[in-house]
Parts: sequence; C-alpha cells; structure tokens
Amino acid sequence: MIALNLPEQLQTKRLVVNRLRYEDAEEIFYTYASKSEATKYVAWPTHQSVQDTRRYLDYAVGAWHGGTDYAYSIRLKDSNLLVGSFGIVNDHGKVSFGYIFGPNHWSKGYATEVCQAMMNILKTLSGVYRIWTLVDVDNIASAKVLLKCGFLEEARLSKWFRFINQNNIPKDCFIYLLPQNILNS
Repeated sequence: MIALNLPEQLQTKRLVVNRLRYEDAEEIFYTYASKSEATKYVAWPTHQSVQDTRRYLDYAVGAWHGGTDYAYSIRLKDSNLLVGSFGIVNDHGKVSFGYIFGPNHWSKGYATEVCQAMMNILKTLSGVYRIWTLVDVDNIASAKVLLKCGFLEEARLSKWFRFINQNNIPKDCFIYLLPQNILNS
C-alpha cells in the first residue's frame, strides 16, 4: 500500500483539523461518539465508554502509520473546542471518506468547510484516481454537503448497507463521486 501524502494539520477559515491523538479520547466520546443521534449513519457502534473510544484511537494511530486510514479531529479555531472528526480510507488510490459532528455543532457549515478543504488536498495527490463516499438515503444533511462540495450522485443502491446503529436493517444508500474533471483539475 502506498501511503497518501496527507498533512497532519490543516486550517480553514474557522477550523483546525489535526491528526487524531490519544489525548482526544474523552472529548471524542462526549462530543459525538457516545451520542446515538450523531452515530446513526456511521459504520461503527455508538461508544458505550471512553474505553471504546481509546480502542478506536489505538486502531486510528496504527492505520495512519499503515497508510490505510487517516483520522482527523475538527476543532474550532477560536476556542479549540472539538466539534467532530473526518476520516479518509485509502484503498490503493480509491479513496473514500466520512465525517461526524457532535449534535451541538450541526447546521453551522462546518461539514462543508472541512469537506471542501480535504477535497482540495485529495484531488491533487498522485495515485488518487477516485474519491467517493457512501450515504444512507435518509441522511439528507450529508447529501446536501456533498452536493455543495461538487460531488455527483453516482448510484442508488437498494438495501446496500447495514448500519449497526439502525438495528442492522439493510438500508438504501447513495454513492457520491467527485467527478473526474474536478479530480484531475
């Protein structure tokens, strides 16, 4: 696996995006990982304890070094308050991503801001030939973010994914793709 040349930190107008650290565990847990409303559309189970979050961070640190999964914290620039995280999975140049925010930080434009910044980096990396993500069709807020960021709905897949925090019932999903003309610009 060829690792992506991703920065450990980047800044946007309002946000500081840093590689996840062990020291983030409690903030992650209390901001979003333990919140059922925040974890409804993610592939991992809602955390029941800070220890669950620490186990995830063990994985995240190792995966970054392995070049397969890059996890970032998202903090407000003016207060250093943790508001969410952004993750990138590298499958030999086919790159997928996802994000999550604490419910107190929804509808403030943070997801669009960080997604645009990350896409500006990802689309310039050598070896990246596809940038995509999977979204539950009921996750309208994320769909709007992706469209604002230049993604196109590539497909609707019937009963495609079992979201663990939705009782593992197969859900319809959209695949969103960053178009080639944007990717190669």
